[in-house]
Amino acid sequence: MPRIITLTLNPTVDKSTTADHIVPDQKLRCAAPKFEPGGGGINVSRALRRLGSESVAVFPAGGPSGTMLQQLLAQEQLQYRAVETQGNTRENFIVVDNTTSQQYRFGMPGTELRPEEQQRVLEELREVAAGTEFLVISGSLPPGVEPELLVRIVRAAKSMNVKVVADTSGPALQAVLQEGVYLAKPNVGELSKLAGTDELDNEAAARAAQQLVREGKAEILVVSLGPQGACLVSQNSIDHVPAPAVKKRSTVGAGDSMVAGLVHGLSTGLSLPEVARLGVACGSAATMNPGTELFRKEDVDRLYSWLLQGLPARAA
Repeated sequence: MPRIITLTLNPTVDKSTTADHIVPDQKLRCAAPKFEPGGGGINVSRALRRLGSESVAVFPAGGPSGTMLQQLLAQEQLQYRAVETQGNTRENFIVVDNTTSQQYRFGMPGTELRPEEQQRVLEELREVAAGTEFLVISGSLPPGVEPELLVRIVRAAKSMNVKVVADTSGPALQAVLQEGVYLAKPNVGELSKLAGTDELDNEAAARAAQQLVREGKAEILVVSLGPQGACLVSQNSIDHVPAPAVKKRSTVGAGDSMVAGLVHGLSTGLSLPEVARLGVACGSAATMNPGTELFRKEDVDRLYSWLLQGLPARAA
């Protein structure tokens, strides 16, 4: 069994295409659609595989779109556990205007996850978590799911000595931090809300993250600073990592790619400074590709090597 599990409560099938001159009230001719599996944890699993780490993706799935989602994952040779649901798995639609390179992203709502289906997800996680090291909870909550479910999941994982990595937002993020996790990855806007302020500069963000660590909300906080990189905060360190200058073509999947880099680094024994730089390298590399593509491993390797410059030969 792989050492990493990912959980996606609101998975999706991403359908993307391109068109010339997107304008209203006209029939637009589009390129052949591309279908990809999507949703926070699923994207983390896909990115982990590109880095050389295997994982098991756990998610609810239903209807023809749920069947397609599983087929797409099988094509990528990803291990997964799907919990059958009555509702159809959601679909998202992305269109790129070839003339302007602008991207239009249409996110559809998920269908309700019934209480008995939520319970089956929890049972599935308990079954696959034995002997694993990390559980990555990533993405939004579908209709019908309260943050309390995540609290139950975090408690179950911690009772099995599984380290929880959380990448979510709003009340869901507040709930898992209240319970306490191993690592959380808020962006600076989410951290501002947690700190009860309108905005934070880099120094204030580091202080706010350090306070959450001191309160036991997380052992490690990685604050995404967008084009300014990221800040990793632990009990004993604050590490600002600049984002390398790259030509950005799309931000889709950048956050999930960063999480994958962080978890891959932790699971392979990298130091925290190395983990932070691998996460930033993966997130930056993902922005270099169009549409819903994730990163290319060769881009990650190049950016990671650049970010390592200036670190001791083996950071403590």
